[in-house]
Amino acid sequence: MNISPNVKPAIWGMAAGAVATMVVGFSWGGWITRGTAGQMETASATAAVVKVLTPRCVALAEQQTDKVAVLKQESKWKHRDFVVAAGWVDDVVDNYRYEVAIACADTLIGGQTTS
Repeated sequence: MNISPNVKPAIWGMAAGAVATMVVGFSWGGWITRGTAGQMETASATAAVVKVLTPRCVALAEQQTDKVAVLKQESKWKHRDFVVAAGWVDDVVDNYRYEVAIACADTLIGGQTTS
């Protein structure tokens, strides 16, 4: 195929423009890939579930003030397991149990009130 000498620079210009558009779009334009969008969706859904289920865990814990006092004395690394063992997240699906337990412990230790 014989391409005119005037067409070659135009083709190279279009290719460079396409590459530059993608670089700018992904770097500064807020474009994301399908995989990143899926990860963001999963993280958002998990955060929503944890936010909804944490107040129930805190309410159950507040009924057992003696256990809450023990929780406050435990190492931060044992809080999640303590909340699970106390049974405050027994009604939470396994997929979210540990995240809810962490949020519940943080709320109880931080002294935040449930809403």
